[in-house]
Amino acid sequence: MVSDPRALPGTASAREAGELLTRPEVRAVFVADGDRLTGVVTRKTLVARVVAEGRDPGTTTLASIAEEPHYTIGPEVPLEDAFRFLEQHDAGRVPVVEDGRLIGVLSRSVLQRRLAEDEPPLQPADEQ
Repeated sequence: MVSDPRALPGTASAREAGELLTRPEVRAVFVADGDRLTGVVTRKTLVARVVAEGRDPGTTTLASIAEEPHYTIGPEVPLEDAFRFLEQHDAGRVPVVEDGRLIGVLSRSVLQRRLAEDEPPLQPADEQ
């Protein structure tokens, strides 16, 4: 889990989110009031809610365009269950929320690598 993920306040501008989303490793910007997760902004959100509507990205606030997160997961969920959850929902990542507070993000690719590291090596058939 990526602890303390980068989040912007709802008062931040769409331009600020866009600047973060230009980085290839950033797929979503979390919107939080204090430490409470209030929404998510993606490239798709910016195109649909700012560009297509002709809004000014410098004055459009994230609170006015953020979408509710499709999914969240709690910190107590075992890694295997979290990975299955992400696969079932075809999600690349999911915010980890505890009592409404954003405490981290789980990535499917990172979970997959971690679970593979924990697998015992396969024994050749003649040694079993």
